[in-house]
Amino acid sequence: MAITSAVCNSFKTEVLTGTHNFTNGAHTFKIALFTSSASLDKTTTAYSTSNEVSGTNYSAGGISLTNVTPALSGDTAVIDFNDATFSNVTVTARGCLIYNSSASNKAVAVIDFGSDQSAVGADFVISFPTADATNAIVRIA
Repeated sequence: MAITSAVCNSFKTEVLTGTHNFTNGAHTFKIALFTSSASLDKTTTAYSTSNEVSGTNYSAGGISLTNVTPALSGDTAVIDFNDATFSNVTVTARGCLIYNSSASNKAVAVIDFGSDQSAVGADFVISFPTADATNAIVRIA
């Protein structure tokens, strides 16, 4: 099993059919944490609880992303999110999935942390990079 960072292939076509609306507040985008036993990559099509982390103060499905903002960086469309904070949790995660809970939990992007990351009775924070053409997690060139 493996987690590989990628914008999901299904998301790429769903953008063209109007499935996802990134106007802040129009759709709810969530982020869920997964163990190293998960198989997540560009072929992931939807959120599933299979191999999602469990632990103190972590709820299945993860948390909602805030300040979801589409923008243009040069000729590349990007999406910006506020950093995601899972508060006061005890979990170990290898990666995460961003998905659209307003559209049948359709997958947007997978992020591999590179190794297991843990929090023990502390905040687990996912810091998103600068939303530009080179660094944004979700970008369409």
